[in-house]
Order: sequence, then structure tokens, then C-alpha cells
Amino acid sequence: MKRWSPIIAAAGLCAATIALAAPPPITQEQLLELQASRDPELLVLDVRSPEEYAAGHVPGAVNVPYDQVAQRLAEIPKDKDVVLYCRSGRRTGIAAEVLESNGYTRLQHLQGDMEAWVKAGRPVEAAAQKPAG
Repeated sequence: MKRWSPIIAAAGLCAATIALAAPPPITQEQLLELQASRDPELLVLDVRSPEEYAAGHVPGAVNVPYDQVAQRLAEIPKDKDVVLYCRSGRRTGIAAEVLESNGYTRLQHLQGDMEAWVKAGRPVEAAAQKPAG
């Protein structure tokens, strides 16, 4: 049986990784509707670099780069609906895993991320970084 234990351990690790599924998607239209209603339960979180954020972001979004999420959890409220996005989706997945592993349950992923937002001609805000929270 010792011969199989590494395989069993690897299977357990894969199952644990799969348990942290990607957050459900939210469409651009749904996000725009929530923003238009000024939903106080909404936080739009841009997990790109500060330079990408400054060059243009979803209006009202706050910037916490994906590689800083674990250190800046206090800036991301657990009691709000958090919509995450990056340029194309990879960094969003990483940030979502960190948040989920820290008890965040109200996460959504902006469908198409920033690339699709810009391609669709949606509004873009370019400004200095806003603090999260």
C-alpha cells in the first residue's frame, strides 16, 4: 500500500485545489446596472498592477494588485459583493483563490475582464489609485 500513497496524496491535493472553484461570472451589463443603482453592497476590485489601473479601469473600481491581496485583506470587506477583474482573467483567478481561502463568499468575476470591457466600448476611468474599502 505504501507504493500508492504518493498517488493518493496527489489526488487529495488536486481535490483541495478543485474545491476553490472560480467565482461565478457577472456580465458587463449586470455590473453596469449595479453601478447605476449605486448599490452600497458592491465593491469592484481591479487586481492588475497600479500602472495598468492608472492607465484605465472600470469606473469606481479600487486597485489591490493580485500579489498584494493576502497582505491587504483588511481593505477588502467580506460583507460586500466583490467583483474582481484583471486584464484577461489569470490574475483574477489567483486573487479569488486567496480571498476564498480567507472566507470570502460574495465574489464574482467580471466576464471578459478589462480586455472585453474596453473592446465593448464601456466607460473607462483613468486616474490616481483609489484606496480599497
